[in-house]
Order: sequence, then C-alpha cells, then structure tokens
Amino acid sequence: MEKLKRIASKVFNLEESLITLDFSRECNEEWDSFNHLLLINEIEKDLDIRFTLEEVEKIKTFKDLISCISLKKG
Repeated sequence: MEKLKRIASKVFNLEESLITLDFSRECNEEWDSFNHLLLINEIEKDLDIRFTLEEVEKIKTFKDLISCISLKKG
C-alpha cells in the first residue's frame, strides 16, 4: 500500500498522508479524468500489470484500486 500511496501522491501532487482508503474521485478535485489515467498508467508500469477498460472505469476510490490490484497479483 505504501508504494501505491507514493505513486498516487506523485500523480496528484499531494502529501502521502492525504492518500487514505477513503480517498476518492468524487471528493478530490485532484483526481480528475486525466490524473485517473495517469495514475493507472504509472501503476501498470511500476507493478507490471494491465487493467482492463472495465476495471479502470470501476476504480473510484483508493480502496477500489488496492482491491483491483490484489485480485491481479493474487
């Protein structure tokens, strides 16, 4: 989770402490559509995984992101 927080912090230009499980697209203007795609791209590169379009669309919170990655890393 710390690695993901570092990536999200970099993408959103926020302190890592602000990235919590409740951090969401709806409540943070930093998580706009552009930064969402940038976040997905950075995670795919860093963790060597690929998300489907359906998965990308379903990720709305940091918790969703962690869950999706956990399923892929299984």
